Amino acid sequence: MRLWLKDSERRPDPAPVRADARAALLAGTIAWTIALVAAVIWRDEAAATGVGWWIWCALIGVGLGVVGLLWVQLRRR
Repeated sequence: MRLWLKDSERRPDPAPVRADARAALLAGTIAWTIALVAAVIWRDEAAATGVGWWIWCALIGVGLGVVGLLWVQLRRR
């Protein structure tokens, strides 16, 4: 296997794939929402074991997911 090819030996670049980022962002946001609900339900146990920050982590994940969804929507217009 060679790491370097001459320009004459290269194949043309493939066309970019058109993908829908909304599906991935929506799935991630839903997963973070489920994690947030679970962290809130078991808040006392989490605080007792020193992982009370999981609530904030899940909340930030939901927030970033919503921002990502808004960003993708604005870019599609």
